[in-house]
Amino acid sequence: MAKLAIKPLADRVVIEPAAAEQKTASGIIIPDTAKEKPQQGKVVAVGPGTKDNAMTLKVGDNVIYGKYAGTEFHLDGKDYMIMRESDVIAII
Repeated sequence: MAKLAIKPLADRVVIEPAAAEQKTASGIIIPDTAKEKPQQGKVVAVGPGTKDNAMTLKVGDNVIYGKYAGTEFHLDGKDYMIMRESDVIAII
């Protein structure tokens, strides 16, 4: 993986969301307008933390985050999320 050209500040992490499901378990294709926003992804950049909170997450961790967590942004042709480490629910 190429180095990401963004460095999050403080206790923030950058996550590359997993792809949304393309079809249901029974094989029905889901149109783009009905796809659920993914709630898991891979950590691609980690901030340095704060003096009160050291960072737990590291680059490469697969995580689950809240449905309304973070801010979406587009960089170099890919979609990413940036959020506080506390918005991440679990490492999977």
